[in-house]
Amino acid sequence: MELRDAVRRRRMVRRFDEHRPVPGGVVRDLLALAVRAPSAGFSQGWDFVVLLDPLDREAFWAAAAEPGPPDAWLRGVSAAPALVLCLSHPDAYLDRYAEPDKGWTDRSPDRWPVPYWDTDTAMAAMILLLGAEDTGLGALFFGVPAGRHDAVRGALDVPADRRIVGVVALGYEAGRTSGSARTRPRRGVDEVVHVGRFGVSWQRPDGGL
Repeated sequence: MELRDAVRRRRMVRRFDEHRPVPGGVVRDLLALAVRAPSAGFSQGWDFVVLLDPLDREAFWAAAAEPGPPDAWLRGVSAAPALVLCLSHPDAYLDRYAEPDKGWTDRSPDRWPVPYWDTDTAMAAMILLLGAEDTGLGALFFGVPAGRHDAVRGALDVPADRRIVGVVALGYEAGRTSGSARTRPRRGVDEVVHVGRFGVSWQRPDGGL
C-alpha cells in the first residue's frame, strides 16, 4: 500500500473479532517499523510491552478498566487479540543530553518545555497504526485512565521510571462503529495552515486563498 493510501484509509477501530488472532510475528514486524521513528538525540527512550496471551490481556484490563460493568467501548476493544503498551523513559533523554556532545550536565527536566520522551513514543505508535493499516489489520490507540497507571504498571511489572503513553490494540475489525469524526468535521488545510505568521492563509497558485 502506498503511504498516502495508508494515511487516508487509517481509522480507529473500536470493535475487534476475538476469534481471529494476530500472529506474534506480525506484531514483531510492526514493532520493527515502529522503532524506526525519530527520537531526540537518537535517545530511543521507548519500550513496548506486547500482550498476546489471553491471561496477560486479562491482567491488563483488570488493572486498567474503571470499576463497574463494561460499556460498549470496553467490550469491543477488550476483544482485541493483541495489545501493545507504549512506554516512554524520560531518564534515557536526560542521560543522553548530559553526554559530551550535548552538554546539559544538570539533567534537569526543566530544559524540556515539551516532553520529547512522550512525543517520540507517540510517533512510534503512529507508525504502528499505519503499519497495521498496511498489513490489513484494524488498530486503535487509546489511553489508560490517569488513576489506573500505577495498577497497570504493577500488573505488568513495568518499572516506576517508565511512563505509559498509550496502548495500541491490534486485530481484525468485527463491526464498524462511528467516532467523533461523524459529528465533528475534519479541519481543512486552509483552516489550519498559516504561512509566514499565524493568521496568514496559504496563497494558492491561482491567486485565491
